[in-house]
Amino acid sequence: MGSAKGDFMVSVGKKEVVAAALPFQEHWLPLTNLDLLLPPLDVGLFFCYKKPTMSFGSMVSVLKKALAQALLSYYAFAGEVVTNALGEPELLCNNRGVDFIEAYADIELENLNLHNPDESIEGKFVPEKKHGVLSIQATELKCGGIVVACSFDHRISDAYSTNMFLVSWAEIARSKPVSVVPSFRRSLLNPRRPGRFDPSLDEMYVPIPSLPPPEEFHEPTDHLISRIYYVTADKLNELQSLASSDGHNRTKLESFSAFLWKMVATVATQDGDKISKMGIVADGRSRLGEGDQDKATLMGSHFGNVLSIPYGSQTVGELVEKPVTWVAKQVHDFLKPATDQEHFLGLIDWVEAHRPEPAMTRVYCVGKDDGPALVVSSGQRFPVSKVDFGWGSPTFGSYHFPWGGLCGYVMPMPSPAGDGDWVVYMHLLKGQLELIEEQAANVFRPLTFDYLTKVSSN
Repeated sequence: MGSAKGDFMVSVGKKEVVAAALPFQEHWLPLTNLDLLLPPLDVGLFFCYKKPTMSFGSMVSVLKKALAQALLSYYAFAGEVVTNALGEPELLCNNRGVDFIEAYADIELENLNLHNPDESIEGKFVPEKKHGVLSIQATELKCGGIVVACSFDHRISDAYSTNMFLVSWAEIARSKPVSVVPSFRRSLLNPRRPGRFDPSLDEMYVPIPSLPPPEEFHEPTDHLISRIYYVTADKLNELQSLASSDGHNRTKLESFSAFLWKMVATVATQDGDKISKMGIVADGRSRLGEGDQDKATLMGSHFGNVLSIPYGSQTVGELVEKPVTWVAKQVHDFLKPATDQEHFLGLIDWVEAHRPEPAMTRVYCVGKDDGPALVVSSGQRFPVSKVDFGWGSPTFGSYHFPWGGLCGYVMPMPSPAGDGDWVVYMHLLKGQLELIEEQAANVFRPLTFDYLTKVSSN
């Protein structure tokens, strides 16, 4: 590990591989068509805990023992991704295990600059996944607190599935019954025979081989950085009221996304004719289970990716000039098709029609001459309060997803306070974040330890 501007060092101690507590038959687990839409990206997340009464060694022992038990059910996390004869990824469930790292950070929890995770978290607390599907790091802090973090292969698990695992891991650590047992029934996401899909999916997704060759690289004048903010419940209500002022009720996510889209477009005002794209991640579990109670139950515990990323395109000029109610309508309209069962069934069939060619959502395809693009992923199910391994709920938790490229990524999550505030992880261009902090400082407030202290005392 290294240091953040010389502020503190993280030293790595013991490294080992934690496998499932009992051996099981090695087998192959095919990825579903929806899994195949994900590129090979690793997603990070972390939880910060205040000093407990237990020693660091005792906490690590609890984490490892519970992990070995959790991997019996969540065996996908103990496997390896390999390439099959068609060139597609598959999961070899061989109980290879999870890399587990123990570390020490020469800093106190209250001094961690959580607002700037590029400085305080990246490369220090969230481990780089070098093998397998999941890597975990437990880091003791100078104050006696602990940071538990992990990186996982997005092709194998979405945030919903990882949340299930985190809660189960914590329940096992506290000797509690596991509330959700994951389902790996791939047949639930089989394509139809014959397949059928709406032509609009050709506008939403694209086979990767059909994309133009990468543009010649030039040193960017702007670059993506990560920041974490909080948005109070009052401000969210204000945004929702503003976005719904035309008589149409918009959700908080639609309202927030509309406001953010306008802000991001404002940075590119000088390029008013350029096209700006916004996508919103939609989970299809409840949609695919509609009308079938047994399937709904299984989909509710399905482990894997059940995601679609519908998106909208508007000129920068319109986004800047039109009121937020108009932008909220654009968000509502492009999101609406992904809220029914047929959309996800059609997406499964669309992937089948293009296999073995890999595909991706078009919103990620951003050239140097395009307008700003971003994806908003709803993290409202992020179970911060439930990831209690026996020494209390986290003081703070967040996803950390600096995925690179030119498309921004934003993840709103519930505040640890549980009072309606949001914590928002934002990975956007530096210029976009600077303008947001300048013009919307009353909405996006830097995440500080003082804020976390206030919410924990309420």
